[in-house]
Amino acid sequence: MPDKESPKNLILSPPDANVLVRFVGELNGNIKFIEKSFKVKVFQNGNKLKITGHDEDVKLASDALKKLYEAAGKGVEITKETLHLCIQEVKEDSSSEDYEDIIIKTPKKTIKPRSINQSKYIQSIKHNEINFGIGPAGTGKTFLAMALAIEFLLDKKVEKIVLIRPAVEAGEKLGFLPGDLSQKVDPYLRPLYDAMYQMIGFEKSERLMNREIIEIAPLAYMRGRTLNNSFIIMDESQNTTTEQMKMFLTRMGFGSYAVINGDLTQIDLPKNIYSGLKDAVDLLDGTDGIGFTRFNSKDVVRHPLVKKIVDAYDKRLEEN
Repeated sequence: MPDKESPKNLILSPPDANVLVRFVGELNGNIKFIEKSFKVKVFQNGNKLKITGHDEDVKLASDALKKLYEAAGKGVEITKETLHLCIQEVKEDSSSEDYEDIIIKTPKKTIKPRSINQSKYIQSIKHNEINFGIGPAGTGKTFLAMALAIEFLLDKKVEKIVLIRPAVEAGEKLGFLPGDLSQKVDPYLRPLYDAMYQMIGFEKSERLMNREIIEIAPLAYMRGRTLNNSFIIMDESQNTTTEQMKMFLTRMGFGSYAVINGDLTQIDLPKNIYSGLKDAVDLLDGTDGIGFTRFNSKDVVRHPLVKKIVDAYDKRLEEN
């Protein structure tokens, strides 16, 4: 039976002409975006709105419009990113778990999960010393891990942050890049740097790196080390070999936390080499004290087309 259609009247409060200007956007662009996203029609008269469409779509559109008006009232610029994130929030089914009260505090940002899996990921990292985040790009794995690393460091739960990424890229050899091995790895750690700069600023990041409180540790240099009281993040772990993954996991010392992130659909290793991440998942899943969070396209917090792209590739994998 098709969803019934009932109009909904919404009054935006408190009425404020300046807020309304930001809320509707240029040429009513924000309203049109909501209409297209939820397949509804929105009729506006000042702060009074009438929304028509299928009941569930109307409810979601109403929630999104209220969120946007609240954001506009706080002086937030309503950009396309703001719209996308707002729409994702209201579409996310949060009935199975309340994640609204979970926050990560850093000096320049307060970060909240935007999906149930992001919430589970945060909680898993807080409760397990080793955690795997597995899923497609854009699901917040790197950003949230970096946010928790900063929070743990500032709360003195750890003494340092160690950032690691296997130096494997599709079609490119490390020898073509200038500098020593650490400098060659730096470009591959850019997502972690970008997240760090957003949370504590460029100058503080540089000071912490100069003092080696935040350390860049190429995977090749990890053998023989033991990392105590550290928050260790390894990104792109699908590009480790089985031997490298075992070596990395056995570097754990007392008081340390390790977060291993990767996407098993983006392996750049030669075809005859088995991914260390896949091997670790097969071997360790279900081990007490090791957390696994699996992300999917619903967790993507980038442009909505990224979600559609992820779904298309996943569908082809399933068909093959």
